[in-house]
Amino acid sequence: MSSEKRLGFFTRLLDDASAADRYRFAAEQIVHAERHGFDSAWIAQHHFHRDEGGLPSPLPFLAFVAARTSRIRLGTGIIILPMEDPVRAAEDTVVVDLLSGGRLEVGLGTGATPESFLAFGIEKEQRTEVFAQKLAKLHEAWSGAALGHDENRLYPEAGTLPQRTWHATFSVAGAERIGKAGAGLMLSRTQPRPAENPQATLNEIQHPIVDAYLANLPKGVEPRIMASRSLFVADDRQEALRLAEIGLNRVLERFIASGHRIADRSLEGLISSLDTHVGAPEDVIASLAADTVIPRATDVVFQVHSVDPPHPQILRSIELTAEQVAPALGWKTSRPRPVAINA
Repeated sequence: MSSEKRLGFFTRLLDDASAADRYRFAAEQIVHAERHGFDSAWIAQHHFHRDEGGLPSPLPFLAFVAARTSRIRLGTGIIILPMEDPVRAAEDTVVVDLLSGGRLEVGLGTGATPESFLAFGIEKEQRTEVFAQKLAKLHEAWSGAALGHDENRLYPEAGTLPQRTWHATFSVAGAERIGKAGAGLMLSRTQPRPAENPQATLNEIQHPIVDAYLANLPKGVEPRIMASRSLFVADDRQEALRLAEIGLNRVLERFIASGHRIADRSLEGLISSLDTHVGAPEDVIASLAADTVIPRATDVVFQVHSVDPPHPQILRSIELTAEQVAPALGWKTSRPRPVAINA
């Protein structure tokens, strides 16, 4: 990491608790991350499936968090755009951006859970086409274009918000589209290995994605590349591994169902197969140092999934990440800096 990299915290709101406590814990974790100098905090959107993610409505949650923070940037990772009305998404993002003082980052994606699409009248196979249509409408609304009638134009205005969009992808083709759009590129913490190369590392999969993004980025547009990574750091290595064994085995079958090939089900094999960085600070620093995609990223965003330790251990992991892990990789704690606020 260079000193210019931004450090982020990400949560899918998967604490082993009620929905109300999940939201309370996540808010506390983001406030804690801000106190420890993190530059950004990101939340995921998931519909219906409790074990995949705990938040169907990310923008109301971010408005809640915005009132409890002052500096940390707040991002969606991601809004599942095919399942949204793009005009309403435009309105909601603008309102949250204003309430947060211009701190919103809008991550968008197609979604993946097949069953969820059916509730919105969409087949999973349509998601890329529907995403493109709704993305165009979203940007049309943000641009101030007439929406169905000449008197229907977005209020409040979007200001600089369209320049703060990010798109998620697993593929080179997706990265080409994201680059051409001039959006930020969101890389996953892990992803299934290709059938033709089941032993491929995450670095080998993601370098071509980064290459395609950079090759298609319009001239003059600064690259924005987010490397999301699974990280859990504890004071004691054995305690970190104990919790990792519980968490990774809990999600193992779900990862296999989504296409991951896991031949070695030992703890070491699971950590490797699911691209998890876990241990005491020195262990995690050494593990991250072998990640050759991170030096190419502008933003490095850490999440405790799929270890998913209890809330107090997540708070401690945030502290150790900021105090020991990230500085050892070149990150410097952020200082208040001007942000672009909607005109």
